[in-house]
Order: sequence, then C-alpha cells, then structure tokens
Amino acid sequence: MTRTSIIPPTSSVGIGVDSAPPAGVDLKQNALGASAIAFMVVAAAAPLTVMAGVAPLGLAIGGVGAPVAYLAAGVAFAVFAVAFMAMTRHTGGKGAFYSYITLGLGRSTGLAAGFLAVVAYNALQIGVYGLMAVQTQDALQRLFGVHVAWPVLALAAIAIVWFVGRRGIDVGAKFLGVLLTLESGILAVLAVAILVQGGAHGIDAVSFTPKAVFAPGMAGVLAFAFAAFMGFESTALYRSEARNPDRTIPRATYWAVAFMAVFYCFVVWSITQAFGSDQVQQAAVDDVAGLFFSAMTTYVGTWATDVMSVLIVTSALASQIAFHNAINRYTYSLARDGVLPRVLDRTHPTFKSPARAGALQTVFAIVVVGGLAIAGADPYYQLLLLVNTPGVVGIIALQVITSVAVVCYFIRKKAVRVERVGVSAGVAATIMLGTGLVVLVDKIDLLTGYSLAVNTTLVGVVGIVLIGGAVAAHYFRIKRPATYRRIGGLYDDPNAAAER
Repeated sequence: MTRTSIIPPTSSVGIGVDSAPPAGVDLKQNALGASAIAFMVVAAAAPLTVMAGVAPLGLAIGGVGAPVAYLAAGVAFAVFAVAFMAMTRHTGGKGAFYSYITLGLGRSTGLAAGFLAVVAYNALQIGVYGLMAVQTQDALQRLFGVHVAWPVLALAAIAIVWFVGRRGIDVGAKFLGVLLTLESGILAVLAVAILVQGGAHGIDAVSFTPKAVFAPGMAGVLAFAFAAFMGFESTALYRSEARNPDRTIPRATYWAVAFMAVFYCFVVWSITQAFGSDQVQQAAVDDVAGLFFSAMTTYVGTWATDVMSVLIVTSALASQIAFHNAINRYTYSLARDGVLPRVLDRTHPTFKSPARAGALQTVFAIVVVGGLAIAGADPYYQLLLLVNTPGVVGIIALQVITSVAVVCYFIRKKAVRVERVGVSAGVAATIMLGTGLVVLVDKIDLLTGYSLAVNTTLVGVVGIVLIGGAVAAHYFRIKRPATYRRIGGLYDDPNAAAER
C-alpha cells in the first residue's frame, strides 16, 4: 500500500497543496520558514523563565538528578512528534490537535479537543501575565529603584502582545527570534562560564548516575520537566503561513524538541556544577528564586545578572506573543468551521493576521487580569498558579488524546503497514505521555502549593471543558448538521477534508 492509496480517489491534489482561502479570511502565505516556526514554538516555552524560575524548584525537590528529567521528557515528546508528523504527512490538517483528533476519534471528540485547546492555551498565556508582572517589578526595582503596580505592568504587556500579534506572523516571528536568541544566549554564557571555571568542586557526571536519576522526588521533577515543553506542538497551526509546509513543519517540530531537551538538560546540569553535586539541592532549597542569579553573579558578574533580570522579562513577553498567536489560530479554525461566531475568522486586510480573534483574546486577558487586580489577588499565587495550572494539564491531556487519535486513524485507514513507525510512536507516546500526565496530576500540589480541593477543581476544569465540547458537538449534529460536518479545521486542505 502506498501513501496516496489512503486518500480517496476523489482528491486529485497532492498532499501539502492547499486551496487558497477566500479573500478576507486568508492568512499570510509563504511567510514562515522552519527556523521561524521553531523560534516561535521554543519562545512559547520561555527557556529563560523555565530555567531561572522553575528549574531551581526541581533541583530542590529531586536533587542532582534533575537534569535527566528534562532529557526524559524530551525523549517522550520526540516520540510524540514522530506520531504527530506521521499524521501531518497524511492529512495536512492545519488545526493541530483539533484537526488530528477529529480525524482519528470523530467530530465530537475533535470539537471537545478544539475547545480545550482554546481554553488551555488561554490559561497558559493569561496566567503568565502574573509572572511577567512580578519579574518586571523585580527588574525595575533592581535596576532603577522604581516600584510600579503589577496590574499596570500586566496591562502594558497585554497591549504589546496585541500590537505585535496584529502586525502579522512574520513580524512576530522576527521579534521572537531576537528575544529567543538573547535569552538562550545569556543561559549559554552562564553554563560555559561555570564549566570553564571548573564549577564549585570540579566537573562531574553525578547527575546521570542511577542513584541520582531514581532519587526520591524525581517524579515531581518529571512533572516540571513535562510542563517545560508547553507549546512545541503548535508548529502545525502555522501550516497555512509556512513555506513548503510538508518540509518546514516537521523540521521545526523536531528542531524545537531537540533543542529544548538538550539545552534544558545542559543548563540545569551546569547549575549543579556551579554549586557542587553534593550541595546544589540545599542551595536550591535555601534560595529557589535567586539560584540562577547567584550563579550568574559568581561566575559571570553583576552586569550579567542585571542583563538576565531584563531578559527574563522579555522571555515571558516572547512566550506571551507566541501563545497569543497559537490561541488566535485555534479560534480562527473554530470560527471558520462555524462552531464559534464567523466574525472571528476575519483577517486583517493588510497584515493578514487573525486580527479579530486576537482582539477577542486581548479583551479576555484584560478582563481576567483586571478582575483579579480589582479583587486584590496576588499576581504569582493567584494569577499565575491558579490560571496557569489547567492549561498545563490540558495541553498534556491533548497530547495523550492526539497520540491515541494517530493510532486509531491509521488502523481505521488500514495503513498500519505503511506507517509502522508512526503507529508505533503513537502507541509509545500514549504510554509515555499518559504516564507523564498521571505523574503531573498526582504531583500537582508541587506546582500550585494549594489544597487538595483547589487542585481537584483546577484539574477538573479540563474534564468540564471536554464534556462541554462533546455536548456542543451533539447540539450541532442535531440542530446544525452542516456545521457539524465542518468540524475539524480542515477547511482549505482538500486532502484532509477528503479524509473525513
């Protein structure tokens, strides 16, 4: 069986050749190469924020073996990427989770996934405004001795994100490329400086020994590590705007996963060398928030610490812009299918960005941030932790469901022999990411610091959204069958549409 035999004979268009969308709803064509897409999805993960803000907590909980958790999570996501890209080769769907789950598991599950994707990405994006506001406050206080109220900083960030997103995907990609290079560069400078100077007590590989890898607390570190890869799968969302998408999308996906896995592991391992393998856990316990800054001051200098305090702000900003773009494209897909108001599928006449979807997301962010500010909420403990957590759980849940959908799709199409690797990767990813999801939910208190009742509610949001999406699909099937048939976000891809 060949690849083309999976596609019904009614489709005469080759895989990856998409029909032009109607004027007014068309995204910018041929705007992104593989590197630009990779920049955007890695920027969404916010490497500097993940390293300086979260990795010290992993070291405090799991100790010297923490670097391996990031490598293990990278392996799991690499396997998922193989399955994800196998699905892309056969369907070319532009709606990522929404499209693939629809094709593999049906329209009801697909619409539930589409709704969850919108909610989860919004939770991730809006929650980080709290972290960004705190980081900006710290930077302003450190550098200028100025204090600015956190809601003012958060709302200013929302305005910047809206403006960059509205200007078009190519402008956003260039902006994110610069910010990502700077934040990765300062981490690389720190890591190299530590190794060149021999660390605290010489360089060792204790982090990679079985005793360190299987130490108590490493399951909790694995939960943090899985959360550190958020957003890499959004590469498929940019298919309409990519140059030669059949090549650029897979390349960007694999580059993003490989970079994050190796880079995260390397940077966290270098920090263990900075404080010594036998002392880094206690150092992290004593100073979770300042661990990376302390290492930077010791091994590079105060000037670099000041630079990092600024770049950690731009890291969060880059993440916000990347997630804003992803949210807008999911909303755009759902609106194109008619399950959200069709007015949201209008694109900007000049910039060809999903401007109305972006405006709606901006208003939603203002409402959430403004509401919590009026209520006197803490930007870190309420805005970040409470809002962000359902997003982390929701995205990993979608990755598990997508892995199942890939396997089901190829079995249903009788294409298992053609896609042995893709099917095997789908099975493996289901097991690995499913295990990661269970660990994450079990250790969710490490991420939030809240009670069982609060954590149950936060995780329960994911289930509620999935059920709501399935109910909505049932409504469309009964009341609006034409809309129901469009579910899946495959509007401009003749081959993917034929797969329904």
